[in-house]
Amino acid sequence: MSGHSKWANIKHRKGKQDAKRGKIFTRLAKEITISARESGGDIDANPRLRLAVQNARAVNMPSDNIQRAIKKGTGELEGASYEEIRYEGYAPCGVAVIVETATDNKNRTVSEIRAMMGKLGGNMGETNSVAWNFDRKGVITIATKGKTEEELLDVVLDSGAEDLEYDEENSRVICQMEDFGIVSKYFDSNGFEVTEAKLEYIPKQTVEIKDVADAQKVMKFVENIEDHEDVQNVFSNFDIDDSIADKIDM
Repeated sequence: MSGHSKWANIKHRKGKQDAKRGKIFTRLAKEITISARESGGDIDANPRLRLAVQNARAVNMPSDNIQRAIKKGTGELEGASYEEIRYEGYAPCGVAVIVETATDNKNRTVSEIRAMMGKLGGNMGETNSVAWNFDRKGVITIATKGKTEEELLDVVLDSGAEDLEYDEENSRVICQMEDFGIVSKYFDSNGFEVTEAKLEYIPKQTVEIKDVADAQKVMKFVENIEDHEDVQNVFSNFDIDDSIADKIDM
């Protein structure tokens, strides 16, 4: 399991779900606006927009917010013009990170992200300095709802996906980029509660974290970068050892 997904499940089990609802809505609104700007506001004709709207509805984002974001993308309403930029670098303990941003001021964003990385014990790298260690994959997160790992693995094979990251609360289905639409539709059409579906960077090799203090340093790094207003996603290659998972103070 990739570090970021395991970290998310640790937070969930500790009852500390992300309470920053405004941040979630802002991130999703940006994605909707960018998607509509690129390929139009018709959800049926724009796969990226359809996915963004699906994710927004999964977290109960109000319909008015969704429609407003679409209209900003199509130019029916005034709004900021966002540029998507990817940054790469390292967190503490040699953990590789990829940071996806959507910004209306790239000079401000790169300056702030670089400063944050340094302050938190990491550093920003050059383009492709860590991307070689990641594969771009489709990830569909579903509510497990009491199903066993074996039961879900059977479903994963039927769907055309290639891997499963099982968790008692929310499980992640991994597939090739080119199969993402088909696999996502399979779970959506077969009675599963899809809580999120997106493209992610999945690490080929991971850095195992066996010390509680190190785990907290890495998670603090990721959490603070995620909290930046221009950051859409943070992907990393740390893997938390099961023996310390319950000892981490979130």
